[in-house]
Amino acid sequence: MKRLSYFGSFILVAAFLSGCGGLNKMKKDAGNISYQVTPKVLEAHGGKVAVSITGQFPEKYFNKNAIVEATPVLVYEGGETAFPSVTLQGEKVEANNKSISFAGGKFDYSGEVDFKDAMRVSELMLRVKASMKGTSVDFDPVKLADGVIATSTLVMKMPKPIFMKDNFKRIIPEDKMADINFIINRYNLRKSELKAEDVQALLDFVKAANEAPNMEFTSTEIHGYASPDGKYDFNAKLSQERADAVDKYMQREYKRAKVEAVNKESFISEKSTAEDWDGFKKLLENSTIKDKDLILRVLSMYSDPEVREKEIRNMAEAFEVLKKSILPELRRSQIQVNVNKIGFSDEEILNYIESNPDTLGIEEMLYAATLTDDAARQLKFYQTAFAKYPQCIRAANNVGATFLKMGKVAEAKDALMKAKALKDIDIVKNNLGFCELLDGNLDKATEYFTSMQKPTPESNFGLGTIAIIKGNYQDAVNFFGNEPSLNNALAKLLNDDATGAKNLLDGWDHECKHVDYLKAVIGARLGNEDYMFNNLKLAVQKDAKMKDQIKTDMEFGKYFENDTFKSIVE
Repeated sequence: MKRLSYFGSFILVAAFLSGCGGLNKMKKDAGNISYQVTPKVLEAHGGKVAVSITGQFPEKYFNKNAIVEATPVLVYEGGETAFPSVTLQGEKVEANNKSISFAGGKFDYSGEVDFKDAMRVSELMLRVKASMKGTSVDFDPVKLADGVIATSTLVMKMPKPIFMKDNFKRIIPEDKMADINFIINRYNLRKSELKAEDVQALLDFVKAANEAPNMEFTSTEIHGYASPDGKYDFNAKLSQERADAVDKYMQREYKRAKVEAVNKESFISEKSTAEDWDGFKKLLENSTIKDKDLILRVLSMYSDPEVREKEIRNMAEAFEVLKKSILPELRRSQIQVNVNKIGFSDEEILNYIESNPDTLGIEEMLYAATLTDDAARQLKFYQTAFAKYPQCIRAANNVGATFLKMGKVAEAKDALMKAKALKDIDIVKNNLGFCELLDGNLDKATEYFTSMQKPTPESNFGLGTIAIIKGNYQDAVNFFGNEPSLNNALAKLLNDDATGAKNLLDGWDHECKHVDYLKAVIGARLGNEDYMFNNLKLAVQKDAKMKDQIKTDMEFGKYFENDTFKSIVE
């Protein structure tokens, strides 16, 4: 029994040494394993860092009884992030892992992790643990790649709020009209006509306009008419005499009201119509005369005024009705007084909205906000307008749009939801879409933008920005169109069109350090060193803090030891 015990112990030790020796040999020869990594420098896209690895094992390397667990790990300052592991097994192992033949073999691996800003300067290490018969050995870590190019994160979540316009007009034309009627073949003014309601209303209008400090007379138009019966030459003279008579009357009334504008040349203008067939047709169409259709047919058949009159006179019964109900209305002079209502000046509007906003109407209040570039004052003016006119969707929307422009998303959303409650329109949806975009709610932002009845350049910019964030670069290019912007150029660059990105930005006048930075990245990808260095210099001139980002950006990795590069970032 004692001899059997010794023999059993010997077998166990031999088995342990055999297993450990096989694993140690695999560890020792691990340098013979070849790895191909794509991309060679890892990149961030859609908030993820993805890697593909192909490993090739040489002949007689992979122990038939071994199990190998390989884990790619991104190592960076302050931490590390492991990709999902892959498990491989020798050909005699009974499990469901990828099997590697003792005669040699390969494996393909793909994995991704969430991007962190610290990964910008990192190394992709492969950590391997081999095990066999209860024994395990850790291989020396192998560096596979550098990381991480994070150019996609240069996308700017820039709001593009839409403001609703005011309808303010400083000068508003107004007019007042009256008719003075005449007896057939006469042009003298009758007292009864001058006391008519419309004439008296016209004179009251003249008096009020003359006394108002914000009213300005511009012109007076007098049009004399004759009815289309009788001789044409007589009617031509008669219609002009009627215009002259009213002209003299209005000059007297203007002087009596002390309207100074009457002294201006051409303030009162005259014209005349010898036979008012247009007026005749209009009155006839609106009448209940029995034969009006027949008379209208005559008008359409004949253009000669004498023939028209003859044919209508031949309809004796109908003509008798016309003489009483239609023709007298056409023997007149028409007066139109034109004035301009002059609104407050810009200075007055700004003063009133600050000191006495009740003096202003909604259009003037909305207009006031356009008279300053100070966002805080704009907000105050729009809030004042909304407080006075709580049913005005323009005021509510513009409060939200101003908050959005100021980067105050919660306040913007609150104001815009009030606007939405008033009326759910595209402009409000656009602005709410940018609120959700800035809050990181990409799906909700997309829902707002795509629910608009008609897309706008602003909503397309929002959708393009979302497409970049999600890594859908061709979609982003399509949304942006040809409008120059950092995001548009970035989308082209990430869609492998560095030349298109360069052309877009080179034709755009800007003062943005981030655009200079992106142009430097474009230069690096195109191998245009002068372009790259010049734009790096511009970027750091505008903000020296950008040096820290530049000297760790792997887009410039091959220039880290370049003297010109060092002179820029040091």
